[in-house]
Amino acid sequence: MYLTLDTGNMDEAERIAGILRRQDVRATFFLANEKTRRGDYALDDSWAGYWRERAAEGHAFGSHTFDHVYFRGEAKGADGRLLALARPQFGRDAGRTLRWDAKALCREIDRVGDRFHRVTGGDLDPIWRAPGGRAPTSVIENARDCGYAHVHWADAGFLGDELPSDRYPNAKLLERALRDVRDGDILMAHLGIWSRKDPYAPTLEPLIAGLKARGLCFATIREHPRYRGLARDRAASPAVGRPGKAAAR
Repeated sequence: MYLTLDTGNMDEAERIAGILRRQDVRATFFLANEKTRRGDYALDDSWAGYWRERAAEGHAFGSHTFDHVYFRGEAKGADGRLLALARPQFGRDAGRTLRWDAKALCREIDRVGDRFHRVTGGDLDPIWRAPGGRAPTSVIENARDCGYAHVHWADAGFLGDELPSDRYPNAKLLERALRDVRDGDILMAHLGIWSRKDPYAPTLEPLIAGLKARGLCFATIREHPRYRGLARDRAASPAVGRPGKAAAR
């Protein structure tokens, strides 16, 4: 199993870190500079210790775009090239629809790596996830050209923490996941969700324990058959640099 965690509002970040330690599970975190309930942002200095601790524990890390940017489609530029219609949720352009070429896209993905390196001294893995999990094919291809593979999740791996808790209580989500998740699935949840009244995080420990009881184990995306050669391939390629540093394009 491959547990992945997007930043979200960070409400449950410490509780989830404790669960991962107790269960001896390594996860893959996708980082964006999202606003938290305490009024700061997930990649501020106030969270540096949290990320340093997770890096020391051996988790993997990818970009979720710095300003949590949703991709709303494509448009043709004056030269006929496809441009991404990008709508940041945070930052100076929050709520605006921007037209990005490949360089602008790669800069945005790289910003997370730059910040992560500054606060942890380490580097991102060469992976990213678009907010909402969706992006046009041209965006996926442009990101791959600058060294980042897109990571989605299995259908059964959508753990449901974004769903309303009155209609999808934790017990129902747990039952569904334990029934439907299969060997090799990529799972997805968040470190906190604004819209969910009852936090999902308490469900994570019985889910992990239940999957272990089925004989399943956990690894990071680094070990996934589709992605495990990426770091080696990136290091060998003169066309790209490390995630978090603007690569030669």
